Amino acid sequence: MLSIFTLQRYKLEIALTTKLVFNEFIIRNNTLKKEIKSVDEYIKAFPEDVIDKLQCIRQIIKVNAAESLECLSYVMPAYKIEGKPLVYFAAYKNHIGFYAAPTGHEKFKKQLSVYKQGKGPVQFPLDQALPEELIEAIIKFRKTENINK
Repeated sequence: MLSIFTLQRYKLEIALTTKLVFNEFIIRNNTLKKEIKSVDEYIKAFPEDVIDKLQCIRQIIKVNAAESLECLSYVMPAYKIEGKPLVYFAAYKNHIGFYAAPTGHEKFKKQLSVYKQGKGPVQFPLDQALPEELIEAIIKFRKTENINK
């Protein structure tokens, strides 16, 4: 069981990392003049090849956790079930960060070991195909976990 302090630190790391990278993208590409207010706006802000990957993850979530609430949290797409975080994802310069909370990463540790990881997300490189079946399995696990808590 994770302590409240660990969860709060994890949330802060997500917020700081995502905001810095996202703001860097905005500044570097000079494409966004306003704050992002929806997941659609967030996704449309990126290049076409990145949009395709973000939409793919979004679709996997919608198919496997249709009842989840889609929102923006920490300046990135976030999904919640029964008020509890399901997953988050964010686009970066060279990868897509996928945040499945600590338990999602721990449960699929072996399968995720081929991807770079830190304290926050697992990193799916933009130059590789998304592991769609793995993402689906993680979402199903997190959904069951949230419902049973």
